[in-house]
Amino acid sequence: MVLTPNEVLDRCATLSVALGERAAEAEQLRRLPPATMDDLERLDLFRLVVPTSLGGHGMGFDTLAHSTRLLGHGCVASAWTISFLVMHNFMLAKFPAAAREELFPAEHPWSLVPAPLAPTGRVEVVEGGYRVSGRWEWATGVHHSNWIMVSTIQTEPELAARFVLVPTSDASVEDVWHTSGMRATGSDTVVLDDVFVPEHRTLRGADLMTGGEVIGGDGMSLLPVPQVLALVASAPALGAAEAAVELYRARIEQRVLAYSFGERAIDQSAAHIRLGQVISDLDGLRSRWDAAVDELNSYAGIGEVPLDRRMALRLTAAATVRGARSIVNTIAEGAGASVYMSASPFQRFQRDLEVLKGHVIFDWDRTVELAGRVALGLPLKPTDMV
Repeated sequence: MVLTPNEVLDRCATLSVALGERAAEAEQLRRLPPATMDDLERLDLFRLVVPTSLGGHGMGFDTLAHSTRLLGHGCVASAWTISFLVMHNFMLAKFPAAAREELFPAEHPWSLVPAPLAPTGRVEVVEGGYRVSGRWEWATGVHHSNWIMVSTIQTEPELAARFVLVPTSDASVEDVWHTSGMRATGSDTVVLDDVFVPEHRTLRGADLMTGGEVIGGDGMSLLPVPQVLALVASAPALGAAEAAVELYRARIEQRVLAYSFGERAIDQSAAHIRLGQVISDLDGLRSRWDAAVDELNSYAGIGEVPLDRRMALRLTAAATVRGARSIVNTIAEGAGASVYMSASPFQRFQRDLEVLKGHVIFDWDRTVELAGRVALGLPLKPTDMV
């Protein structure tokens, strides 16, 4: 049965509650708990963006983005991991038909694939394909995967980026993901040592990032990967800001101030002002993000997004993360010390956002520098991913 967008959003809103209840367990495990993986399969969310002709739901980008935002209400790290495992199927559908037959089998038409994108591996052309070696950091969701996609640099017969797919069993995983936040992503390091990859499980970088083909029932066909990645990855941060504002509202209603004669926060003008400020900030942030999601969604099937619009969409994603952090930090300044108890979801939101902002696509200095260069009509460098 193919789900409707509203059914997907309803299921994600319900699942977000469970993600919040399991957030501490997910942090301890440093991966998604088994119950969450079972829920995702039971709710039929893994094939969200798989084209209908390949057995999926063929949802558009807007459904993917908003479902991720809703999951972020419960646990930022879990929402991030789930969205990557779901979203990467959009990228996998760009691979040759022979690979798609392996990646989208009829009995379960989706694959669970981490995709560390930094080209830190090398390939050697051999008969029938390539031999691949390298070490890749930030393999989000690798502990749940059946395939791994990595980026490499080939030098023969030309210099080019090439993405390759290998079964997870062909890789070794280094346990390095010991962090203060985003722990549930399990973003450990993967290593390949002279692994053979047949030609059909590889794809030129340019074809993956901005190319591909229109496949029947593909609601995200031809969308550029950098903009899809940026806006989806910003969604858990926006979801956290939304949840934090509601937590703060409830806290104001209940909080009795220490070092007072029973004064309540709800009677304090300072609390009213701070709440009003974050509500206003959130409204502006959400409106800008919504507009960007709608704009990118409108390019599906077109195959070309103008440079200035690609830059604007990437800038919105980075600004969303920056704004979400600002909202959460503004709340923290006036919410009292109790929000830092280990059982409080608020402290986890704050820690997760501080780590999430470290993703290269949200680097504020780098993003606004690129935005300035584009606005001035200056040439971009070959390594500028806009």
